[in-house]
Amino acid sequence: MLTHPNIDPVAVQLGPLAVHWYGLMYLAGFAAAWYLGRRRCRQPWSPLKEEQVEDLIFYGAMGVILGGRFGYVVFYNFPQFVDDPLWLFRVWEGGMAFHGGLLGVILALTLFARKIKVSVFAIWDFVAPLVPIGLGLGRLGNFIGQELWGRPTDAAVGMIFPNDPSQLPRHPSQLYQFALEGVLLFAILYWYTRKPRPRLAPGALFLVCYGLFRFVVEFYRQPDSHIGFDAFGWLTRGQLLSLPMIAVGLAVMVYAYRRDAHLSKN
Repeated sequence: MLTHPNIDPVAVQLGPLAVHWYGLMYLAGFAAAWYLGRRRCRQPWSPLKEEQVEDLIFYGAMGVILGGRFGYVVFYNFPQFVDDPLWLFRVWEGGMAFHGGLLGVILALTLFARKIKVSVFAIWDFVAPLVPIGLGLGRLGNFIGQELWGRPTDAAVGMIFPNDPSQLPRHPSQLYQFALEGVLLFAILYWYTRKPRPRLAPGALFLVCYGLFRFVVEFYRQPDSHIGFDAFGWLTRGQLLSLPMIAVGLAVMVYAYRRDAHLSKN
């Protein structure tokens, strides 16, 4: 049995201002995306110039924050929002959702693409390999803050979280998500985008891989206490939201390669 290191979630305390590790992970994720984005601009097929990456990251950050918060409110706790609409704006009380952040980023990048008059699909493909680093760091932030822990287990990887009232050994599912959604997803997309691919294929691969990884890890992650299971006694909200990602990603991937083959023949 393992024990959580019980790291203080506050990285720096400056008088009344508390800087949390989770917030620093967000900043590190955006910084990594900026660095990697500038490097990938040097590829001859890049749709962006290096000086445009700063604006890209700004638009993406707004999409993550606004979409992530709005998505959590709508997908995971809409009744509370109905009872208390101002809760939407009390972001310091916690609550961010990846699927909402994804929709927010798609919308933000669409606006950015129109602003610079570049194909939005080219922008989506460019951004796809930049995202996993931030996802992985965010899961490390969850781990440090003892949030979103896993289901009880008697396996050797079971971990005691000091903030867990039950004090049962649980799967450190945040670390599973770090490994899958962060490290492995980054490796797959970085390798895949080393050379030109059919338009929409990198973005589609992101949807498929993230959806599959999230679906699998949800079997080890504790469902939200106020939601439980959505269907069949095992389907969680995270899995339900990931299924459309997988389906759309597969459909778009097939379309991308068929379209590329058709254009090559002509």
